[in-house]
Amino acid sequence: MSGDEQTLVIYTDGGCHGNPGPGGWAFVIQHQNSIVSGSGAESYTTNNRMELRAVIEALKKASELISQRGGAGGCDADLFTDSQYVRGGITDWISRWKRNGWKTSAGKPVKNQELWRELAEWAQDIEIRWHWVKGHAGNERNELCDSLVQEAIATLRSS
Repeated sequence: MSGDEQTLVIYTDGGCHGNPGPGGWAFVIQHQNSIVSGSGAESYTTNNRMELRAVIEALKKASELISQRGGAGGCDADLFTDSQYVRGGITDWISRWKRNGWKTSAGKPVKNQELWRELAEWAQDIEIRWHWVKGHAGNERNELCDSLVQEAIATLRSS
């Protein structure tokens, strides 16, 4: 696939009220001429876990969208996150963690290892360019993700 219309543009966000506390995650995907979004919440979690969950769920949905149009075949994506933890982890630290048996440079187990493994699995079939975007700075898609996160967290209070 080539050309901008074949590139997925993905924004993700996660957050908590308290850390740990009730949390939510969300994504917005621009796919050809349409926008697809998703969100969810957990009653007791951390901000970092929700940031990771947002990316994982976005990549699950992206894979589904790619399958609907006949398979990956070189599909690529620009993924925007306001989490330095996610961007740094997936672009830099994860290769060392794998080499070190999922231990940090200090020899401690990697936090959220099961989510990092899941993220690596979902990311392997899409050529992803990872971007960091400043949160709460007026970026329309990032702000939309944040709104979806807040709505997801609010559903926990109403249930």
